[in-house]
Parts: sequence; structure tokens; C-alpha cells
Amino acid sequence: MSPGLITNVRLFVLLGIFAVGITPAWAERVYDNELKRWLTPEEMNHQEEFLEEEQALKTMFPNSERIRKEVLRLSPDQKRLVESIIGWKFPEEAFEVYLGETGSTVDGYAMVQNTIGKHKPMTYMVGVDNKGRVINVELLVFRESRGSEVGTKRFNYQYEGKTVLDPIRINKDIINISGATMSVRSMSAGVKRVVVLVDEFYLKPLGLGSDKVAARRSARGFLGSLFGD
Repeated sequence: MSPGLITNVRLFVLLGIFAVGITPAWAERVYDNELKRWLTPEEMNHQEEFLEEEQALKTMFPNSERIRKEVLRLSPDQKRLVESIIGWKFPEEAFEVYLGETGSTVDGYAMVQNTIGKHKPMTYMVGVDNKGRVINVELLVFRESRGSEVGTKRFNYQYEGKTVLDPIRINKDIINISGATMSVRSMSAGVKRVVVLVDEFYLKPLGLGSDKVAARRSARGFLGSLFGD
């Protein structure tokens, strides 16, 4: 068989493999620069499930009469606006938003986020109250072999009370976990995105968004400078 024919046969086989959805083992290999070695198949297939979505919702809205879901769809301009505020681009154009309600009052909002940790995405839920403050973060699924400490309350309590006006960044207002830096960055990025989405598309239309909060803070600061408060 000629070299050219052999090359064509190899190409045909590879195309056939991918066409039927079979991924060759070598395509799954990932080199970890920190560990300075290839990850094992066990590490690549690692997955820890912590909470079901329904369980997480109960922790977000323990006292709400009902929880309903709606889809928030972003126009290209709205997507660019959110990206400019959070400082990174994302592929999603729509998000499922859960609203906890009691009577005619919205108690808060919750969104499931999937952001890349070190090699794979992790899934977690972020809850925000009707003032735009983070009330809880719950890790649902973790797909890395290291870094799942971000799901512990010892770590993620740091997000509670954060708003769109906070940096929500490592070495700013979030303390890192040694050996889990990428997971911390990933979760922080997702939390920031949620508070921005809630602020822009739920609170600002009601006159409760960060622009009003910032204006009140500015007014207090100005009056304090006048009266020494």
C-alpha cells in the first residue's frame, strides 16, 4: 500500500470515529501544569454530586410560599453590558432564574451556574435576596479531582452579603484556598455574574438596583463630610 493511500485510510478512520461520536482515548488526555503530569482517566472522570437542584432551592428560599422559574434572555447589547461589568465573556445567552415568592412579594432570586474550574465545569447555585445581596451558595456537582473545598460553608460563607458593588475576587474580598485557586476563581466569577444579572434585569427596573444604592452611599458620604458623621 502506498504512503499516500495509508494516509488517506488513516484520515478516513479518524473521520469515521468522530462521525459516530466515539472519542479516542488520547483525545481525553489533559496535561496539568501544576502537577507536571498527565491526568489519569480516574481524575478526568471524577465527579462528586453534593445536592440536587430542588434541595438547593429549599436552602435558598426556606420560608417562601412558592418558587417559580422563568428564563432570562439577553439581547446582544445586554450580553455585552453584563460582560463589561463582570470583566469576562461568556457563551450563554439565556439563564434560568428561580424566584422565591410569598404573596405578591419576591423574596429572592436563584440561578444555577456552570463555570470552568481547572479543566472541567462545576455546577452550583447562587441565591440573592430582594436587595441584591448574596444569601447562599451551594455546590451541586464538582468534576475535578481537587478543589471541592469551595463547596464547604467554611469557604463559601465569604460570599454571603456580597452585592454587585463588591469586587468578589481573590485577594480583594475573597480568601483563596491553597491548591484550589482555579475553583475559587470560577465560583467567584459565577457569583459576580449572578448579582450583576439580578441587579440589571430585576432590581434596576424596580428602582432598587445598585445605581440607587450607590447614590444613597454617596449622599451619606457627602452629608458625613458636612456634619462630621
